[in-house]
Amino acid sequence: MAVSSTLPDSLPGDRRFFHRVGPFSLADLAAVSGADIREAADGRHGQVFTGVAPLHVASPDEVSFLDNRRYLPLLEETKAGAVILGPAFSEKLPAHTAGLISKAPYLAWARVASHFHPVPSSRSVRHPSAIVGDNVQIGENVEIGPLAVIGDGARIGAGSVISAHAVIGENVQIGENCRIGAHVAVSHSLIGNRVTLYPGVRIGQDGFGFAVGPAGFETVPQLGLVIIEDDVEVGANSTIDRGSMKDTLIGAGTRIDNLVQIGHNARLGRCCIVVSQAGISGSTELGDFVTIAAQAGLIGHIKIGDKARVGAQCGVMSDVDAGADVIGSPAMPFREFFRNVATLRKMSKKDAS
Repeated sequence: MAVSSTLPDSLPGDRRFFHRVGPFSLADLAAVSGADIREAADGRHGQVFTGVAPLHVASPDEVSFLDNRRYLPLLEETKAGAVILGPAFSEKLPAHTAGLISKAPYLAWARVASHFHPVPSSRSVRHPSAIVGDNVQIGENVEIGPLAVIGDGARIGAGSVISAHAVIGENVQIGENCRIGAHVAVSHSLIGNRVTLYPGVRIGQDGFGFAVGPAGFETVPQLGLVIIEDDVEVGANSTIDRGSMKDTLIGAGTRIDNLVQIGHNARLGRCCIVVSQAGISGSTELGDFVTIAAQAGLIGHIKIGDKARVGAQCGVMSDVDAGADVIGSPAMPFREFFRNVATLRKMSKKDAS
């Protein structure tokens, strides 16, 4: 069937692609999100909701969201039965629309959307084409997809999903309720609970280590592991090298975007964010809650302090203090960088005159 680019956008949560549960009452959604209920001014109550949608297309049985003053005109015209929004906007609700009032509306929205669209659970089936080695320990309710390979001695925790063509190496340990995407390859790794590896991820391959000899390069054995703690997500086609002598560590709650490279012996703290195409060289250490923006490059053997933020396309060649914001190449504090930019512009204009 031909698909035209002139067709309107599909509605969110298309049932052909997204699992949906419900319906839920307003009280259910308030409990899930931690929001306070503001009843519709027209006296409507007892309504149930079947899903979520943007303000401009939401129907009376759907929940929508507002967190930006720019979209107030859409709020005035929305047909949504309920809207999640901050206290500052609650007086703008149409008479027919109930409110879920939250000081953190985006977090409340995430919880409500997840309530309608929970991650599909394991189907507890093993495809006949999957290959499972000797002495493998597989927990209850584990799903193993077509042509997946699980090496000898591996351990897979209860409720986990191993998708099609995934390869789990010998003696790898994967915790409970993990989701291993299609074509993922994992070796030399110990992985915690509720970890998600999106399609194409490579975990535990050789780190980039070599010595220079009289005849050329000689590979240095990489004898460490990759340790991934609980609640980590690794985006599609990202790679995490195993350590050379000590382990590469990814701290609990960390989110790694697509196409990220993390070198051997790197250690990331809790709840770090690493955005697409960033590269972290070997033996570099990140504290807790560090943000590395897109296409940033970090050389090896440096330390990035807790809650530091590294800007997009930044070249980091030395330690960064806790809480610092840096940008540019070489990296420097935000204010210094933009002061330098302003100075260069002034000099350029002066020369041109």
